[in-house]
Amino acid sequence: MKNNIVLGLLLGVVMGVLDVIPMMMQGLTWDANLSAFSLWVVAGFMLATSNLKLKSIWKGIVISFLCLLPSVFIIGWNDLFSLVPVGAMTLILGALLGFSYGKLTK
Repeated sequence: MKNNIVLGLLLGVVMGVLDVIPMMMQGLTWDANLSAFSLWVVAGFMLATSNLKLKSIWKGIVISFLCLLPSVFIIGWNDLFSLVPVGAMTLILGALLGFSYGKLTK
């Protein structure tokens, strides 16, 4: 179990870096970058410790969107359209997180 948690955290760090790179290129603020990065670290941890009975890709997507949910209100409050790229990245990286974790733990 400990190795799975470390793997989940490491994969979360990788997904966080992949998410933050385009955000930095857009010149977004550090609070937004740190928020996105920490979302992926937490999602990796939650994935590794979850007992959800879903295929790994779906599990990654569900957990990622659940981790994103509190931030959705802040992100979309003034600009609802800004949730489109956030949702797309969450879908893609959540699926990649779940897929990678599933492959590396089998």
